[in-house]
Amino acid sequence: MNPLPLASSDSAARQSTGLLRSRHLQRYALVLFSVAVAVGAGRLLDRFGFRDATVPLFLCASAISSWYGGPGPAVVAAILCSLAFDYFFVPPLYSLYIAAAELPYFIIFALFTVLVSWFARIRRRVEEDLRNTRDELERLNRELAKRSAALEASNKELEAFAYSISHDLRAPLRHAAGFAELLRSSAGPSLDEKSRRYLTVVLESANRMGSLIDDLLAFSRIGRAETHYSTFSLQQIVQEAVAEARQDANGRNIAWRVVDALPEWYGDRSMLRLVVINLISNAVKFTRTRSEPEIEIGCSERKNDHVVLFVRDNGVGFDMKYSNKLFGVFQRLHSQEAFEGTGIGLATVQRIVHRHGGRVWAEGKVEGGATFYFSLSKLTGAN
Repeated sequence: MNPLPLASSDSAARQSTGLLRSRHLQRYALVLFSVAVAVGAGRLLDRFGFRDATVPLFLCASAISSWYGGPGPAVVAAILCSLAFDYFFVPPLYSLYIAAAELPYFIIFALFTVLVSWFARIRRRVEEDLRNTRDELERLNRELAKRSAALEASNKELEAFAYSISHDLRAPLRHAAGFAELLRSSAGPSLDEKSRRYLTVVLESANRMGSLIDDLLAFSRIGRAETHYSTFSLQQIVQEAVAEARQDANGRNIAWRVVDALPEWYGDRSMLRLVVINLISNAVKFTRTRSEPEIEIGCSERKNDHVVLFVRDNGVGFDMKYSNKLFGVFQRLHSQEAFEGTGIGLATVQRIVHRHGGRVWAEGKVEGGATFYFSLSKLTGAN
């Protein structure tokens, strides 16, 4: 066994104990020095007829001792100041006897000394608490900044990974789909019905995989794209989105209800236009099974720095217990055979809305329609 660590530990303990003792002695030395200065200055002033100036001197000595020395030196300072004041400045002088006429004067002085010491101690304790709180906040801020930086770096790495993987998958998938199409064109007549069905499934799966990759690339670009803020009309964006949805509705007789006089807003116009288009396209898709489809677009809350828009439909709806899955990547509540899609659209909506200081949520009922809400805040854009 090596005794050096124990010896080093004992030496450090002795040094620490010696340092504490030295600090205690310095605090009590400060008390003696402060009281001595107060006595000397008071006697000098008393010689020139300024006896009343002695009280503030002793109060200052007591306050200084309490401020820099702590509770122990503060008590000693109060006692020494009271004794020195009684001995040197309260008749009969040079005795600790207090005449009846001087008793109120001495009591007031003693009370003031204790009061000043008490206030100095409280103030010192408050400042220590504030200093400790400030240090703790600085530590937490540094830790939060580190975690935020780590999270941001992780998000960028994930986005870069998704972009790279999606981009690298396009070429081999295109080759597989192309050769499958060539095989169907060249050898299709010689294949039996089951083989042709297999080729059709391969091509459909390849096309769906291509759509997934395209949507994933678009989703990753949204996170990497720089926002360009400007003032624009939400009403105009909704009108453009409705016009585009009508063209894609294949002549369906959809009853559109659009609230007029939507406000001017400040944000990235192209991104928010994509939000409105995705939500309206979602409503058009899920009202396909309705004989009289209805879609309503409006504003449920409007303030100077905050607005909430909604898109409501009478489509197939959804079960609210699965609402937390609506805005996840590749999350779907309906089968691919019933409704096409990749599950990226609502995730894109949520990402864009979050970048504009808002949130997105939905309410629905199975076969009772759905309402999608999203809020926007001008504060984020202004910053």
